[in-house]
Amino acid sequence: MRLVIVKSLLTGLLSLLASLSLSFAFVPMMGGQVAGAGLVMTIVCPLAISIPASAMMFWQSERVRRAEKIASDALAKLALAYEELRLQSRRDGLTGLLNRGAFLEELDAFSRNGVTGALIFLDLDHFKSINDRHGHAAGDEVLRRTGRILSTYRGQFDIAGRLGGEEFALFRGGIAIKDMPKRCEDVREAIGGVDIRSPSGAKIGVSASIGALYCGAGFDPHACLKAADVNLYEAKARGRNQVVSSA
Repeated sequence: MRLVIVKSLLTGLLSLLASLSLSFAFVPMMGGQVAGAGLVMTIVCPLAISIPASAMMFWQSERVRRAEKIASDALAKLALAYEELRLQSRRDGLTGLLNRGAFLEELDAFSRNGVTGALIFLDLDHFKSINDRHGHAAGDEVLRRTGRILSTYRGQFDIAGRLGGEEFALFRGGIAIKDMPKRCEDVREAIGGVDIRSPSGAKIGVSASIGALYCGAGFDPHACLKAADVNLYEAKARGRNQVVSSA
């Protein structure tokens, strides 16, 4: 409000100066004198008119400016909230990894961009028995820790997702076929090495069976995931806690 008053007074002063300048320039040319009542009117009229009018204009302008700022801030917060909701809708709430839909969407984008690499599909062994013996809190911790391990793979073309239950997937872009078995073993060993304790303090044994598939240029994400799933079940059929891979 103080700024509005200052700006209005300055406007009134400028109006007064303009009024005096015009009066002293033209009145003598018409044979008159700027004095007495005429001088008073020359001073009072611009002040009486310009100060209230400019004050109203500046006040309305300030209200509009504040309203625009409030609207702009609200839109920015709405956009941020929308983006947060969008990101949350793509993430698994427990592990923070991509959910199934988002994982396949990213995988499809890699395929369209000519990325190749290893699709690693894994399932935690005997997970139901972990829940039954140690409780769901322990089971959730196993899932979280598995998600934490997979999230450490952060290359430009690496993505990890929880596809449902105790099933996870990891895509490692740029890996050569010959390196795929070793990289899969690294993942299996990392999961098997987690130290998770039950409420009684006993160590909970965790292991994973892995089915892996090399995805060549222009691969079909759904077909590759299905083929990796076949390898996963083969790994389980062989006794679990091992890797079966194919090209």
